[in-house]
Amino acid sequence: MNAGAQLTRTLAAIDRGLADRLHVGAQLYVSRHGEPIADVAVGLARDGIPMATDTLMLWMSSVKPVLAVAVAQLWERGRLALDDRVATHVPAFGTKGKEGITIRHVLTHTGGFRSAAYQWSPAAWEDIIAEICAAEIEADWVPGQHAGYHVSSGWYILAEVIRRLDGRPFDRYVREAIFEPLGLCDSWLGMPRERHRAYGARVAAMHDTTGAQPRPHPYWPWAGSEDGCAICRPGGSAWGPIRELGWFYEALLAGGARGDHRILQPQTVEAMTTRQTVGLFDRTFGTPLDRGLGVVLDSKSYGAASAWYGPHCSPRTFGHGGYVSSVGFADPEHGLVVALVFNGMAAEERHRLRMGATLAAVYADLGLVPEDREAQT
Repeated sequence: MNAGAQLTRTLAAIDRGLADRLHVGAQLYVSRHGEPIADVAVGLARDGIPMATDTLMLWMSSVKPVLAVAVAQLWERGRLALDDRVATHVPAFGTKGKEGITIRHVLTHTGGFRSAAYQWSPAAWEDIIAEICAAEIEADWVPGQHAGYHVSSGWYILAEVIRRLDGRPFDRYVREAIFEPLGLCDSWLGMPRERHRAYGARVAAMHDTTGAQPRPHPYWPWAGSEDGCAICRPGGSAWGPIRELGWFYEALLAGGARGDHRILQPQTVEAMTTRQTVGLFDRTFGTPLDRGLGVVLDSKSYGAASAWYGPHCSPRTFGHGGYVSSVGFADPEHGLVVALVFNGMAAEERHRLRMGATLAAVYADLGLVPEDREAQT
C-alpha cells in the first residue's frame, strides 16, 4: 500500500473529519502521469473492521461518467448519434413533451424529466423504464436551454438505450466493456449476491453523520447490505475500491486506454470532456455548472458551490461527485487523478467544506497551487 507520504496536509484534513465525526473511514487514491502517489485507507469500514484499500465503497453519482463512456463507445461504433432523439431507440419515451429530447440533452442534464424514478427502488427494470417513459416534461422546459441535474431518470433511460442496441443487460455491459478491460475487477453496478457473500467484511457500510454520532445508514440501498449492493441503478449504485475509480480516470487521461486495453479513442475522450454547456444555471443544485458529455467540468468561477474539484484545479478538469460522500476527477494540465470517498454522509455544507479542504490540501501537498491562490490553502 502506498501510504501517501507526500500528502501530509491531505491526510490531516481527512483526520480532522474523523475527529469531527463527519466520517468513520475514507479511501484516497492520487496519481500523476499514471504513477500512483497515494493509495490510502484510514479509519474503519464498519464497526470493528479497519478500512483497507481493497474495501468496497459506495460511489454514488461518481459513477455517472462510466455510463457516459458506455454511450460514447456505441457512438464510436456508429450505433447511435449524440443528436439522435431518445425516442428513436426507445419509442415509448417520445410522449408528453419529451419527443425532441436527444441523447446529448440527457448527457448534459438539459432534458427536463428530473422527477421520474427519483427514489431508489427494487422494482423491475422494465417497470422503472415504463415510469420514465410515461413522465411529462417539466412545465416551461426547453431541452438544451434549461439545465437541472437528473439524479436517476436520465441515466436509466441511457442505460436502456445501451441495452437495446447492444443486447446485454446494463450491469453486464459495464463489467464486460469497461470495468474488466481496465482491471476494475472489484467494481460493480449491481453486485451479484454470491459476490457480496464472498467479499464479506470487505463491503463497507455507509454511515449517516448528520447527527452527533455516526451510525450505519438506515436507508437500505446505502447500507452495504446484500440487497442494497445488488441494485443496478445506472447513475448511482456502484460499489468498489475508490482506487479503481482512479484507474478509470487514468484511462481517460491517457486518451481512453489503460495498459494494453483501450475503451475509447482519444478523439472521443476529447469530445466527452469539451464544454457542451457553459454557465447554464442548474435548477437542481441552484448554481451554474459547465458540463461535458456526462461529466462536470471545472466550474469554480461560479462560486464555492460549483467548485466540485476544490479551489486549485485547472480549467480543463473533468469528473463527477457523489452525493455528500465522494468525488473522482482528472486534471489534464497537471496529469493528476484524484478519487476520494468518505463512508459518512454529512450535512451538505459540512461535506462541501470537508471535500474542499481535502482537495485543496492535495494540490498544496503536490506543489500545484497557483501563486495567486496560496493564501486559500
